[in-house]
Amino acid sequence: MNGFRLFEPQASTVALPVDLLFFAMLGLCAVVAIGVVLAMSIFAVRYRRGSAADRTQAKRESFAIEGTWTVVVLVLFLLLFIWAQVLYYRLGTPPEGSLEMFVVAKQWMWKLQHPEGRREINELHVPLGRPVKLVMTSEDVIHSFYVPAFRVKQDVLPGRYTLLWFEATQSGEFPLFCAEYCGTDHSRMGGRIVVMEPARYAEWLAHGNPDVDLAVAGAERFRALGCSGCHGANASVRAPKLDGLFGHPVQLADGRTVIADERYIRDSVLLPQQEVVAGYAPIMPSYQGQVSEEDLLALLAYVKSLANAPAPAR
Repeated sequence: MNGFRLFEPQASTVALPVDLLFFAMLGLCAVVAIGVVLAMSIFAVRYRRGSAADRTQAKRESFAIEGTWTVVVLVLFLLLFIWAQVLYYRLGTPPEGSLEMFVVAKQWMWKLQHPEGRREINELHVPLGRPVKLVMTSEDVIHSFYVPAFRVKQDVLPGRYTLLWFEATQSGEFPLFCAEYCGTDHSRMGGRIVVMEPARYAEWLAHGNPDVDLAVAGAERFRALGCSGCHGANASVRAPKLDGLFGHPVQLADGRTVIADERYIRDSVLLPQQEVVAGYAPIMPSYQGQVSEEDLLALLAYVKSLANAPAPAR
């Protein structure tokens, strides 16, 4: 960071809307607070004990004043709430076609991986002008992925996935912080987001250390763990097929229907007895303690790569 700055630059598509909402909320609260304090001060001085103010026709109540004050302030804050809700929904819904990347937090570093397999520590290179979706989890405690210039922040939790997305509008380097106290060296858990022109990003990606595509690595781990013996096309054991599964509804044995999203895939690997698919016996073993967070992300990428195949019969 280049010295003290009151506000970071607006370097993403959501930075301006977030700032507008913040200043609108700050302005409205300031107007209400100043109005209340000013009225109190005037009345306290004018009607102080011993003053010559005329109190002979003082009104003890006024429905018009009370009703106007209550209704106007309520409407203003409800409009602010609706505005915030619309922006919150936008921030929580990654655009279709976003470039998906994976983040694993641990004390005290950020481990980031591109779908092509390239890994980074405490920095992430992204292309300018393209939405980037982060699938994040933690190996230990709660962390928080915070990029002030993008006006985005999301808690990163152990045992589950959280999502965050942004679309950079300026090239350059922008600080990355952990915004959740996570232990002794919390203050040192930082990094940077490097935003590059699309052509430069493609060149950077091509000239990096060769890594296995994350979905390919997931397929290899899938076979190494013996998962193909049950879920493969020629499996001898009757188990749910994974082709076309991701993003589709799944009917469970208890009558519920869930969407096969990141959370469902993770729980199916670690807690297979929790949500048993209707029509199948609960015989899948748990892989808790046998797979790392990186393995889980690779398996998730592999299952996602099968999403375009025909969906299994329900």
